[in-house]
Amino acid sequence: MANSKQIKIKLVRSLIGCPESQRKVAQALGLKKLNQVVEHYESPTIMGMAKKISHLVEVSE
Repeated sequence: MANSKQIKIKLVRSLIGCPESQRKVAQALGLKKLNQVVEHYESPTIMGMAKKISHLVEVSE
């Protein structure tokens, strides 16, 4: 992962009322609270997870 860049994922919308599968994706990314920011290396797995809950998160470089 030496050449991979880090991305920041911020939870901007509440998980209340979301399907369980979307809650589990947020939990797997490490997001628990509103406006919480986590950093991950950019990979197809992480980007796919962020895309699944794209309506709940903001992704930045």
